[in-house]
Amino acid sequence: MKTKFAGYRKKELAWLYLFVAPPVLGFLLFGLVPILFSIYISFQKWDMLSEPQWTGFDNYRELFRDEKVFKSLYNTVYLMIGIPIGMAISLVLAILMNRQIKGISFMRTIYYLPVISPIIAVSLLWQWILNQDYGLLNNLLWDWFGIQGPNWLGKPEWVKPSLILIGLWSGIGSTMVLYLAGLQSISSSYYEAAEIDGASAWNKLTKITVPLLSPIHFFVIVMGVIGAFQSFSQIYVLAVDGGPEYSGATIVYYIFQHAFKYFNMGFASAAAWVLGIIIFIVTLIQFKLSDKWVYQD
Repeated sequence: MKTKFAGYRKKELAWLYLFVAPPVLGFLLFGLVPILFSIYISFQKWDMLSEPQWTGFDNYRELFRDEKVFKSLYNTVYLMIGIPIGMAISLVLAILMNRQIKGISFMRTIYYLPVISPIIAVSLLWQWILNQDYGLLNNLLWDWFGIQGPNWLGKPEWVKPSLILIGLWSGIGSTMVLYLAGLQSISSSYYEAAEIDGASAWNKLTKITVPLLSPIHFFVIVMGVIGAFQSFSQIYVLAVDGGPEYSGATIVYYIFQHAFKYFNMGFASAAAWVLGIIIFIVTLIQFKLSDKWVYQD
């Protein structure tokens, strides 16, 4: 019996290794190896054509002397203004969508459509909407209010607000769905008890709904900050060469330029690792601070 059991055990382990092997090999080939290689190449000068040349920490020293890296970091952090704005709008929409009325499923779908739309196609659409001369937004401003719309993507002071607007339009749907799920998980007994005590709608929102949704707030903030640090596609389409006066370039776009426009892969790898460390530190701080305000049921 022991021998027969051992045979079955070996077959089970063989099937286990067979099913586990593809993702493990995929991670090694497309994850771990590139990560280790990027660390190595960040200490090299390499144009992807000639042999790498060891430069030590020169790439990192040059990185912190470049004004554009600080400009791109500022732009990236500026775009994070859209995170709390999007959270507030999404929460209001989720409350409105959390009703059992006719056609509510259709409305939820409409709000979620931008999330699943191809980001490049959406960016091209907004490029037309925000065009200074024939864009839909400026035409509406003139026809309805008699206001001459600005050059949204051509003036440094308007590029980042434009990108925030596009980010809100494309991201509100996913956050709304998260809040909607959170609202439906809150027990109605809390609201019933509050009504008995004479609480107003505002009190129920601020004292019950918002605190009980704190785990979702935390998730949205963490993922929003990470997503903002990694934003690239919309910038590539809408802010050509980083926009006027480099006002629309994010840190990932900065890395992309050095890697695939200037063919300075060693410098780009150093910048990518600095960005990775920044994201790690910011995320770690967020987790440390979460104990003070995230409600755990």
